[in-house]
Amino acid sequence: MNTPHYAPEMRLTFRGRPAPAVLRGSVTEVSCVTGLGGDADRLEISLANEGLRWLDHPFFALDTPVGLALGYAPHEPLSLFQGQVVGTDADFPADGMAAFRVVAQDRRTRLADASPARWFAAPLPRIGVLPVPDLLVAPYLALEHGLIPAVDRLGAVLAALLGAADIAGSVEDPTMRQRVVRHQQSKTTLKFLQQIATENGWELLMEHDLEPRGYVLRLMSPEAYLTPEVTLRYGGSLREFAPRTSSVGQVARIVARVWRPEVRLELTVGVGYDWDRQKLAVDIAPGFGLPGGFQGKEMVLVDEPVTLASAPRLILGKLLPLLNRRTTAKGSCVGDPRIRAGRVLQIEGVGETFGGLWRVVSAQHTLDTGGYRTSFDLRKEIWFDGIRRPAQGATRIQGGLLTLPSPDR
Repeated sequence: MNTPHYAPEMRLTFRGRPAPAVLRGSVTEVSCVTGLGGDADRLEISLANEGLRWLDHPFFALDTPVGLALGYAPHEPLSLFQGQVVGTDADFPADGMAAFRVVAQDRRTRLADASPARWFAAPLPRIGVLPVPDLLVAPYLALEHGLIPAVDRLGAVLAALLGAADIAGSVEDPTMRQRVVRHQQSKTTLKFLQQIATENGWELLMEHDLEPRGYVLRLMSPEAYLTPEVTLRYGGSLREFAPRTSSVGQVARIVARVWRPEVRLELTVGVGYDWDRQKLAVDIAPGFGLPGGFQGKEMVLVDEPVTLASAPRLILGKLLPLLNRRTTAKGSCVGDPRIRAGRVLQIEGVGETFGGLWRVVSAQHTLDTGGYRTSFDLRKEIWFDGIRRPAQGATRIQGGLLTLPSPDR
């Protein structure tokens, strides 16, 4: 998108049809927030309610499909949101014009409204019950609420391996079968799906620009998406940038107890991340002790017995989210519809430590009388450590001059 950012283009649709000109002329502000995880994407439309014309308009009835696309003329705007109206509110001030606000959310809200009690297991003759693989459970949860699941190839392979380990562990140790069978109880379907996604290294993401728009729920594997969509440079396209790195409260290692019934022995498995060497470190020791050889200062003890089959899922599900919160940032730029949750940004001109690749955790697009702007929350992920810093666009600042980092980085 090389067109100068002079003329923002907004397209609103209701029930699949473009909003009439009189409605577009009443819009005072549009704000769209997209994010990873279990929180639904959100669209807010503020209207000048002259003559109270919008109070009872059928466009704003609950559950009405609504869509937003943003961009710059003369190019086709990009679809940023497809969802349904979930609420409205009005303001009748003593002085000034009345206002009306419409709130819409994506269709993940369907999963948030359901909380059945059930379990996912397959009974087999002479064996008993075996866990249904997550690769089948997760898509089923989306399909039963009218969403179309899309599982990345890498995520599918990892989930298949973990599912095979669960089944193998259940056959080997019948006493642990109930522990690896998925139970949904006292939680919404959305929270249940989020738990499954976390333990498989996935992120939940609504794809608003894929057909049918607003219905595709991606189970995304972040490690499969490492190519930057947008490059921003401080002093140029990057208006504001506030990164933060902290070891306070960081977990150095996750430790789990593994019970081996055939030898009546408990093993302690510890998995941590070595930031200096940029690799995972695994330790195994007999008994409930602390495996040696790890230099981390902090750890979390998972106080529940697990099998060797279920230990990788449990540890990765707890460790990876913590590791990816070590370095975070907030920033803003001139409105860019390509910046959305799940995408990768390349940040330049901010030094070696804070430069390079970042994952967009959430993005907010705002169009009002001040123009079109985009703000975002970012995180550094351990997957980026495998890419050399110069290739990421990260350069070291020395004496006010930019120099390439040392070859070993």
